[in-house]
Amino acid sequence: MDISYNWLKQYLKVDIDVNEAAALLTGSGLEVEKVIPFSSVEGGLEGLVIGEVLTREKHPDADRLSVTTVDVGGETPLDIVCGAPNVAAGQKVVVATVGAKLYPSEGEPFEIKKSKIRGAVSEGMICAEDEIGLGESHDGIMVLPADVKVGTPAADYFEIENDFILEIGLTPNRADAMSHIGVARDLRAVLREVKGGYKDLKLEWPDVMSYSADLKENPIAIDVQDSEAAPRYVGLYIEGVEVKPSPAWLQNRLKAIGSRPINNVVDVTNFVLHEMGQPLHAFDADQIKDKKVVVRTAKASEKFTTLDEVERNLNDEDLMICHSTDGMCIAGVFGGMKSGVTDKTKNVFLESAYFNPVSIRKTAKRHGLSTDASFRFERGIDPEITVLAAKRAALLIQEVAGGKLSVITDIYPNPIPHQKVEVKFEKINRLIGQEIPEKTVISILEDLGIYIEKKVDGGLKLSVPSFKNDVTREADVIEEILRVYGYDRIIGSGQLRVPLIASDKKSPEQLRNLVSDALTAQGFNEIMNNSLTKAAYMDKHFAEQGQSKVDILNPLSTDLNAMRQTLLFGGLESVSRNIRHQNPNCKFYEFGNLYEKNDHPQPLLQKEGSLASDQRTSSPPAKGEWPKAEGVGDWPYSEYRSLGLFITGRWQKERWNSASGNATFHHIHGVVKSILTRLGIATAIKDVSDKTTYAYGMEFMSKDGKLLANFGSVNPNLLEAFDIEQEVFFADFDWDLVLKLSALNAFEVTELPKYPSVRRDLALLVDKTVKYGTLAELAYQTERKLLKEVDLFDVYEGKGIPEGKRSYAMSFILQDENSTLNDKAIDKTMGRLQQRFEREVGAELRG
Repeated sequence: MDISYNWLKQYLKVDIDVNEAAALLTGSGLEVEKVIPFSSVEGGLEGLVIGEVLTREKHPDADRLSVTTVDVGGETPLDIVCGAPNVAAGQKVVVATVGAKLYPSEGEPFEIKKSKIRGAVSEGMICAEDEIGLGESHDGIMVLPADVKVGTPAADYFEIENDFILEIGLTPNRADAMSHIGVARDLRAVLREVKGGYKDLKLEWPDVMSYSADLKENPIAIDVQDSEAAPRYVGLYIEGVEVKPSPAWLQNRLKAIGSRPINNVVDVTNFVLHEMGQPLHAFDADQIKDKKVVVRTAKASEKFTTLDEVERNLNDEDLMICHSTDGMCIAGVFGGMKSGVTDKTKNVFLESAYFNPVSIRKTAKRHGLSTDASFRFERGIDPEITVLAAKRAALLIQEVAGGKLSVITDIYPNPIPHQKVEVKFEKINRLIGQEIPEKTVISILEDLGIYIEKKVDGGLKLSVPSFKNDVTREADVIEEILRVYGYDRIIGSGQLRVPLIASDKKSPEQLRNLVSDALTAQGFNEIMNNSLTKAAYMDKHFAEQGQSKVDILNPLSTDLNAMRQTLLFGGLESVSRNIRHQNPNCKFYEFGNLYEKNDHPQPLLQKEGSLASDQRTSSPPAKGEWPKAEGVGDWPYSEYRSLGLFITGRWQKERWNSASGNATFHHIHGVVKSILTRLGIATAIKDVSDKTTYAYGMEFMSKDGKLLANFGSVNPNLLEAFDIEQEVFFADFDWDLVLKLSALNAFEVTELPKYPSVRRDLALLVDKTVKYGTLAELAYQTERKLLKEVDLFDVYEGKGIPEGKRSYAMSFILQDENSTLNDKAIDKTMGRLQQRFEREVGAELRG
């Protein structure tokens, strides 16, 4: 938000440096991001003076040029070659001296230099209005009145205003500071508190006491049909205006903050908006059919053409300002093509209203519109300023455009009550960490416009003004006091108090860092994607799995209109982007939150989304087991944590001394297993059940049958949607469950085996219906003494494998605790295993 410092000082008579004012505002919570010099004419006409043409002679070598001598108030006149046909001796003109930089109305800036033109010396330039940014005409040089004093700086003659613009990074909760007066209110409070000499400083509001109705009736009838969406609606009529360009002072104010002047009536509405924070709308009263304004919601699929000449399909929740039959304006958002003020307008209907912030925000988002008005309405303006702003605008319109004013119609059936808050001095001192004198507290509250109804035992009972809609609790009032008192005035105790909480388990943060370090050591890079994603991703994918997607009611865009329910799509976007940028070898991991819609609502998370205090050092609860916050109802959505892994392309970089093949199922399996093993989680493995996500894959289950992680090769249909033509392996961990089951601090120490183990591998060709878990179970049943471990290190389907078949590459670890195994015993055991596989599931040994 841009604030003009000159404009600000109209309401606050201060003489402090702009940078000091910026520092004070930043300290009070209104962060000034930049201080930008501004001039009402670019360049400020610096180096330009008023001169008098003493002589004018024809250039000896050019028919269209003149050689002149010009008095600019210096010791000697300047010789200037001029090409304007209207230059003549005795004229008062604008002269750009050597070194001046000119900013023309069109084209690039240029600097005036001493030069020779066709052999004649030229020591400056006699200017036309378009050459110095004062107009569009290039018919000839500017000729000024004869009484203008020679040597007068052009900036003084043309009343060029030099200003500074404060660029404020306004937070959404500070609706009270969305205007020059709002910022001035804060600056006054801070100056009175932290700087001496400003105790009598007053905030000078515009005077509207002179408002007098020339017309005893408002000829425009007003019918508010939806008082919930339009709690307050104010209107007045101005008869006989003359629409024309605004005076220089008004144009300069608007230009300073980046608002383009349009005409005197519209400019006044924009001026008051930025002055008081109250959006206004001026209608051509003669275009209001039947002299009746109707405030109603739109009809479903009603058509309306806005000022940008776009025809829009309205929603039945959009609030409209209409005449007796058709819409004239999308309330609080954007005007219409046919009802606005034009050069032909003679009579004006002026609207000043308070609209429901939620209604305006939904409408603005729905139509992809963001205007100065909607920016303020959707954050919540002051409902008690509507009449004041209407009077202010009406008087200004009368000043710059003439006209007669009507009585004001004010429809406010249900006044919005002030928030009542009780604050204790002891609580103020405790939260701030330093004792603030009661007199100081009262002074700050009064400066901020917070009314003290009465003193109560140990505190104050307050009535919060309607313009401070973010102050609703005692803590909010204390924050207001602290930001004006000054954060930098709080003296630290010099002590650091840290609670020591004993725990026999590592914290979730420690476990996450442990896994992150391990993955990074294996060449993985961490990625972070937005929790908002495309609903289109979810529609097909989760519909096939019978899950409901989590839609956003007011999406920022169609690319961010749903909450993510898997890390898969964000990761595939990252993979696709890297492949397009010549990086086909990717190893990514991402920790992120996922969201799902519950058929049976779960307890809502605490306000900050954190765990209860007694759970922060232990494993967090699994999905659906979050603690219920006090005073919070059921919530139809749940949030849980996930870890996703992505591998594609080469497993490792090419090196001269080692082969570098593409990543395989063996690699993703090994990484997943190493994470679970490192965290001390006992698992069982089986074929993946999610055939929508995976072409083939596996699942690790906990001992009680809960899904810990699934992994495998991503379904080619999904890859095609992201323009990925190479195989991608993905692993998805239920990170909440992993944390709950992690047992890093619980382990057993056993004696090292005396005799070595032996590994043997089998590549088995089986029907696709045969699960890996079945093969592992058969192996353990067949050999109970020597078989210590069975593992799967590859799954393959495709070229060379018959239709309906799948190849499992399995490893078997054999070990005798009493002696060294010999080849005869090993071969006998492997033979028994092979025979069992052939007999039970029809397995064939793959060559």
